[in-house]
Amino acid sequence: MLTAYVKKILQARVYDVANETDLDHAAALSRRLNNKVLIKREDQQPVFSFKIRGAYNKIANLPEAVRALGVIAASAGNHAQGVALSASQLGISALIVMPKTTPDIKVNAVRQWGAEIILHGNSYDDAGAYAKRLAVEQGLTFIPPYDDADVIAGQGTIGMEILHQYTDTIDAIFVPVGGGGLIAGIAAYVKYVRPEIKIIGVEPVDAACLHDALRAGERIILEQVGIFADGVAVKQVGELPFLLAREYVDEVLLATTDEICAAIKDIFEATRVVTEPAGALALAGLKQYVQREACVNQTLVTIASGANMNFERLQHIAERTEVGEGREALMAVTIPEQPGSFRTFCHTLGSRTITEFNYRYAHHREAQVFVGMRLGENGLEEKNKLIQKLQDKSYTVFDLSDNETAKTHVRHMVGGHAQCMLDERIFRVEFPERPGALLHFLTEMGSRWNISLFHYRNHGAAYGRVLMGVQVPTAEIDIFCGLLTRLGHAYWPEDDNPAYRLFLN
Repeated sequence: MLTAYVKKILQARVYDVANETDLDHAAALSRRLNNKVLIKREDQQPVFSFKIRGAYNKIANLPEAVRALGVIAASAGNHAQGVALSASQLGISALIVMPKTTPDIKVNAVRQWGAEIILHGNSYDDAGAYAKRLAVEQGLTFIPPYDDADVIAGQGTIGMEILHQYTDTIDAIFVPVGGGGLIAGIAAYVKYVRPEIKIIGVEPVDAACLHDALRAGERIILEQVGIFADGVAVKQVGELPFLLAREYVDEVLLATTDEICAAIKDIFEATRVVTEPAGALALAGLKQYVQREACVNQTLVTIASGANMNFERLQHIAERTEVGEGREALMAVTIPEQPGSFRTFCHTLGSRTITEFNYRYAHHREAQVFVGMRLGENGLEEKNKLIQKLQDKSYTVFDLSDNETAKTHVRHMVGGHAQCMLDERIFRVEFPERPGALLHFLTEMGSRWNISLFHYRNHGAAYGRVLMGVQVPTAEIDIFCGLLTRLGHAYWPEDDNPAYRLFLN
């Protein structure tokens, strides 16, 4: 099997349209991590993503008569652009089905290559099913994003380039994983030529389809996937990629949203390019690996897989970056409600940079403050010492640095407590983002229950995030949760979240 894939990689026709991208030495990051870090720059492709390699190789290898009938694909962005540009280069028609939640920047990028676009459904699964139906009805060839030997071979040319560009020792290559086509292709070539090099996949903690499949020994379907790194938000790894990964991938690491945001900043500082979340995912895993293994003086390669980022998302990412890097701590601290208490508290903090300080009078004896503080190089150690110092001064402290509700919602809401709010239930909800989506969501909710708290911010992503308080009697809670389930929205109860209880309850 390996020999056949290596042959296909060597014969891949990607360079009719794709670039051999740079392998950059991230000097400052290397010094910080005490290892040589090399970044494979797939943001340098004409479509700012590696996807052009597999898409073009697949289409170029179709029989000419089949190719002439046209191709169809389903994608929320990068694969769509790869197919559209490939079809344009080969002078054939392309139809792309994209979810209605696809940001305009990606729709417009596909349109500029001359493809016809249909917006359908709220997810890739919806778009994919519709595209396969249209393929049969219209006699078009469906171009899969990852589960295809020619697509895998096209992506595998990245592994071939890395070994040509850096002929000295490489200890590990870190690869982002969605459907698995990229890591399958890289692993096939690298393990054939240099089997001693570790191939390490990286997935978001909330989209771990390959990680969980390898653990189970078979492909599994995730009930739900996180959508922050939308380029790898896949519920099931491909069949062919799984067979290769099972044999040739050494391990799969899982990265948090904050770790991904910190990695986006690292790549920007090294290259002055802003990658999309999936594009920085592999570096997040690399940094995690270095910390876990305490390795030094190794050569580690990471794939910057794409840079199709919505400008609107940058604010949200910047907010999360410092926490992800361990350079900011978020805390809830109880201080006495009396004159001079703020000054005393700030003296306790010392000369640290305060990034955020939120307060609203709520009680005549105690005050709750939401505070963010900049930390130094030894962030975790410094944070723990600070918490201990505050506790020694008799302050009650809650560390909210890893509290998703606090970071996404509560830090923007601190302003007062509701009085006598009976039967308030708190939920965090995600719904497909598009024009009118918030109004549609509220309409779906109906008027049976009173909304007592609501926070929503548009992050320029495919899904909107809401923190919502609803007055639901205990006898009706199952009915309300059933409504959210029927609407198909991902939701999480947050009644016991300390950030809510301290600042909003």
